[in-house]
Amino acid sequence: MDPTVAVSAALNVTAKVAPGLAGRGAFALFRRPIGKARVRPVDAPLVERADRGRLTVAGKGVETYRWGDGPRPVLLVHGWGSRGMRFGALIAELQERGHSVVTFDAPGHGESGGTSTTILEYVDIIRELQLEHGVFGAAVGYSFGSLATFLAVREGVKTEALVGIAGVSRFDHLVSGFIEELRLDTRLEGYLRRHVERDLFPEEPDLWRRFAVPRAPEEVAVERILLVHDEDDRRARVHQFHETAEAYGSRADLLLTQGLGHHRVITDPQVVTRVADFVDGARGPGAAG
Repeated sequence: MDPTVAVSAALNVTAKVAPGLAGRGAFALFRRPIGKARVRPVDAPLVERADRGRLTVAGKGVETYRWGDGPRPVLLVHGWGSRGMRFGALIAELQERGHSVVTFDAPGHGESGGTSTTILEYVDIIRELQLEHGVFGAAVGYSFGSLATFLAVREGVKTEALVGIAGVSRFDHLVSGFIEELRLDTRLEGYLRRHVERDLFPEEPDLWRRFAVPRAPEEVAVERILLVHDEDDRRARVHQFHETAEAYGSRADLLLTQGLGHHRVITDPQVVTRVADFVDGARGPGAAG
């Protein structure tokens, strides 16, 4: 049996007699990525060619990767339970087109230290990379990484273009999606939300509004935005794509695919080409990578 299924079943049984205890258990599961994504064999040569670095955020070592040394590199921000090399297909395509590329493994992910991370640590990492590399030619976020990237740009990170792939639109959806995906007793959602407020972000009284992509789109100072999503995405439901698209209006180019789900959308050749074309447009004709 999948260990996650066994844990979910145990939490649901506990919820009937001790919901507070089950809520603490659900929170412990929620805040840590389960396992570590491996580098696909096809992407191993990219890792070997990367210029690797190290940052420290919240006392945790963060592994960084760079290909090329041109100005205004493209920043790639991975999702929860993933790693920077999840973008291997896009990295290769961007390199082929002459772009420099920067990515990282968040704490608790890939080659980085720690056992977990938060959206605010993601933002701090992005800021540190901005200080090191300057304005980004484009910033591409996937899933949870899209949520973090929009927040970072809203709060001062500079980029010429912004791409969200399979993007989570609100932190609320992470909680409700977690309950749905693990088939947990719906009564645990309230307990989980309270633990997020009290234990994860005790100094963020307005976190549900602050960590929402559609909020105050005028504060996201980027004119070129691309949103990519799959209609059959069961982790970040497609209504999140429509919610974000409506908020950003005419600034947002839209690509809605079908049959790729949440995971394959990031490696699909047509998606990779569309994102790379969009990044090319942000760079402008004749500009160096």
